Amino acid sequence: MLHLRLIVPADRTDEVVRTMEKTVGTTHLAVVPGAARNPAGDLVMCDVAREAGDTLINSLRKLGIHETGSISVENIDLSLSQRADKAEAEAPGEGADAVLWEHLADATHEESTLSVTYLAFLSLATMIAACGVVLDNAILIVGAMAVGPEFGPLAGFCTALVQRAPRLAWRSFLALIAGFAAAMVVTVAFSFFMDATGLFTQEKLDADRPNTGFVYAPDWFSFVVAVLAGAAGMLSLTSAKSGALVGVAISVTTVPAAANAAVALSYGEVGQTWGSSKQLLLNLLGIVIAGTLTLLAQKYFWARQRERTSRTNP
Repeated sequence: MLHLRLIVPADRTDEVVRTMEKTVGTTHLAVVPGAARNPAGDLVMCDVAREAGDTLINSLRKLGIHETGSISVENIDLSLSQRADKAEAEAPGEGADAVLWEHLADATHEESTLSVTYLAFLSLATMIAACGVVLDNAILIVGAMAVGPEFGPLAGFCTALVQRAPRLAWRSFLALIAGFAAAMVVTVAFSFFMDATGLFTQEKLDADRPNTGFVYAPDWFSFVVAVLAGAAGMLSLTSAKSGALVGVAISVTTVPAAANAAVALSYGEVGQTWGSSKQLLLNLLGIVIAGTLTLLAQKYFWARQRERTSRTNP
């Protein structure tokens, strides 16, 4: 269940209440007249089944409540109520499958911003991966992949394509490209420093690396894994099962490929640099394709669900 808390101008309260009452899956409606001070208005609250939340939020946005007042949405971890059980049973579909497009757009907007923290995490992850590829240490590679924050802008780009939001698409694209470029520049400097201290050597980079050699040898298996990870990551993001994102993070070699490209570039190893760059681009492409198709499929599914619900409950 979701809990909605609205600040509504007093002259729009009746209209908002009617909208909530006619939305299938809504319950626990409460109105506190004159409770709001800034902006002035009434406080309106209700609970709604997650699978009906997107429909209700869209209806409230069409009324312009987000412009004249406010709409706040919270997840309810526990609700002991027969009315809530009834509302969930009446709502179409399953809550775990529901997509809250407003929440998704807001979450990906924050995650896809080119911030100092984002650049710091991506740079640190790339430097950790650089140590992993030089030492042929799979544990460091996995750690770097888990630290990397690149799925945020990837998800933002997929969401922007589906929602036709060019500003979000550009912001996500900029965070992705500029972030990796900055991280690789930092890692090149890090590689020079490690070489000067004798911790990195070209012999280690050129040696057989059975555990990490895959990061500069792209093939169709890399693309298939990227596609599967992209679909899994987007499903975990839209269904609020964020724990699965950790699995996605350590299944695709974006950060290690960027790290290997940076280290190889510092030693003038053109072959490894180009191979790692292809691996990086191939994985990014696979994630974007899979993520976008997953969102399109979910959008189509829930559109059909709403159509069936509207015919059943005119």
